Amino acid sequence: MTDAAKHGFTTKQLHAGAAPDPATGARNTPIYQSTAYVFKSPEHAANLFALKEVGYIYSRLTNPTVGALQERIAALEGGAGAVCCSSGHAAQILALFPLMGPGKNIVASTRLYGGTLTQFSQTIKRFGWSAKFVDFDDTQAVADAIDDDTRAVFCESIANPGGYITDLDAISAVSDKAGIPLIVDNTTATPYLCNPIDHGATLVVHSTTKYLTGNGSVTGGCVVDSGKFDWMASDKFPSLSQPEPAYHGLIFAEALGPMAFTFHGIAIGLRDLGMTMNPQGAHYTLMGIETLSLRMREHVKNAQIISAWLENHDAVEAVTYAGLPSSPYHSRVAKICPKGAGGLFTIQLKGGHDACVKLIENLELFSHVANLGDAKSLIIHPASTTHSQLSDAEKIAAGAAPNLVRISIGIEDSDDLIADLEQALSK
Repeated sequence: MTDAAKHGFTTKQLHAGAAPDPATGARNTPIYQSTAYVFKSPEHAANLFALKEVGYIYSRLTNPTVGALQERIAALEGGAGAVCCSSGHAAQILALFPLMGPGKNIVASTRLYGGTLTQFSQTIKRFGWSAKFVDFDDTQAVADAIDDDTRAVFCESIANPGGYITDLDAISAVSDKAGIPLIVDNTTATPYLCNPIDHGATLVVHSTTKYLTGNGSVTGGCVVDSGKFDWMASDKFPSLSQPEPAYHGLIFAEALGPMAFTFHGIAIGLRDLGMTMNPQGAHYTLMGIETLSLRMREHVKNAQIISAWLENHDAVEAVTYAGLPSSPYHSRVAKICPKGAGGLFTIQLKGGHDACVKLIENLELFSHVANLGDAKSLIIHPASTTHSQLSDAEKIAAGAAPNLVRISIGIEDSDDLIADLEQALSK
């Protein structure tokens, strides 16, 4: 799409990265269900493999349907480029892969999705990487945790499960001073509610499975590069700033400038890790993004109404929604998420764990699933599911205490959702 930067969000979500198919005139982006692509000549093939030309080689690396999605998400986030992959967890590894090495670490927020906490605290150890977990409300603690081996700072814009909002401006100031990239998981906010790059993020990751697709049909992930980080400023990132043996000594940052990280993610990351997004999944996500702004407005409206109602319910001890004036994160909404605080929050029940179980068992419209960001309303008990692998102290720090449930508010009629919650809470 020409002059994408000049268009509004809703126009971009419909048109960015897409154009009528040149061969058939098809208006929707086709599902290019092809493994490989015919080269024009031996010279063309050699140039593609040497990164001297841009084009399609093999669908583990590039695919036209996936490419359209990458362009669209990059446009919505205001990034230079994007790489789509098989899941949100794949996106996190893909984002870290060019930055890390044995003995290197990341500084990460304590308020993260349970699976991310496990990936960072356990799984990445197998690569020789490590993570330090810090309360990101304490920016001095974040700064103190960064050492000579730190290669990234990681947080969520709106944290899962509690809906806490991170002060991205304050955190990016810390990472900038240390000369390391800030990676922000923007899954829960989406680019409609928050633009982390505008607040200093270097990289933005998504589980496209959630709000971007919005219908619970496919898994996927994405890494968006701001194109603004100077990888040559230090010797901390040799994958990008030093000769790459697999590409005849090419220096990605020198040769590709703002697109260095994106090309590395495809040419090295997808090539060697194989975290490929399938074209049909990309197609579903492209279709979902076309209604993102409309859906997010309904998610926010419903969450505002229902969280306020829950806060005054006799069975409820507390509600964590940042859109409520009572939230300690309410003041950050206007700065970080000016269009609203999202559709995700937790509620603490006075009856503790048993009350949480009974609530879930008696709900009729809410679906009890391990997902969020669906058009339908969802609920789960994090302490016994998504965060069950954590210690009690870690659960509390992550906002997943045993006496709370996570609610992902959908776009149904708010009166119907309140009636369902009322009848379940009464039992």
